[in-house]
Amino acid sequence: MDHNHIPPTVRRTYGTDDLAKAASFAGGFINFGDWQGIDLTAPTPEDRVHSQEQLYRRVLRAFPEPRVQLRLAEVGCGRGLGAALALREFRFAAVTGVDIHPDQIERARAVNARALATYPDRLAFTLGSAAQLPFSDGYLDGVFSVEAAQHFRELTGFARECARVLRPGGRLVVTTFFSAPGPEVAERLKILLASFADGLDVAHPLGDFTADLTRSGFTDVTAESIGTDVWPGLDRYLTDAVPAAHWSRNFLPAWRSGLLDYHLVTATRT
Repeated sequence: MDHNHIPPTVRRTYGTDDLAKAASFAGGFINFGDWQGIDLTAPTPEDRVHSQEQLYRRVLRAFPEPRVQLRLAEVGCGRGLGAALALREFRFAAVTGVDIHPDQIERARAVNARALATYPDRLAFTLGSAAQLPFSDGYLDGVFSVEAAQHFRELTGFARECARVLRPGGRLVVTTFFSAPGPEVAERLKILLASFADGLDVAHPLGDFTADLTRSGFTDVTAESIGTDVWPGLDRYLTDAVPAAHWSRNFLPAWRSGLLDYHLVTATRT
């Protein structure tokens, strides 16, 4: 994978800046979290980690039993903690974490060194991009992606690649924040949120992605809004983690005004 193909803001954010160390995240995970059932009176860093683990569990529960027979890949695995959780808690046959950033793959291998040594044939981390997955046709039983697709420049190629690497009947599960349709929405998000303004995040309308999945050979495409379990909890944690005027506090009003929402998308390869 050519490091030069990484968008500049993605290269910096997950390279020298190492987003996992930011105050808004905790424990090495990098997602906004599923805050369902967590006391928001005074959320702790431990609660923050729990929210991020819960989001992974929500995604992984979408794969059918018996999970012990399923070979999975995570696209945009970051430090690999979610892939390791998938193997440890859900007992999948094998999980491969894929990331476009070589620094993240290096970190994933270091952070999960013990698990890699314990399960050398069941856990792996490798370079790859959403539009060029490092698997042969029909090799995987499942693909999942947790809060990474907002960084992909486009989702049509991602949908096509997932269809290619999944066997018939294979399952795709994607969760992240998607935008409402319309060019004016993308412009408003750039004004509200620095991550859209600098190109780290891309405004992908949910309907465009689900249509891409259908065109690429998926059926039973579903999209569940989980924003009520994400945005209020995240914003409550941010009140103590970042300055009051920090741009990340604008995610909550962006959601409330209908510009974006967090969704869990599932689909089955025909």
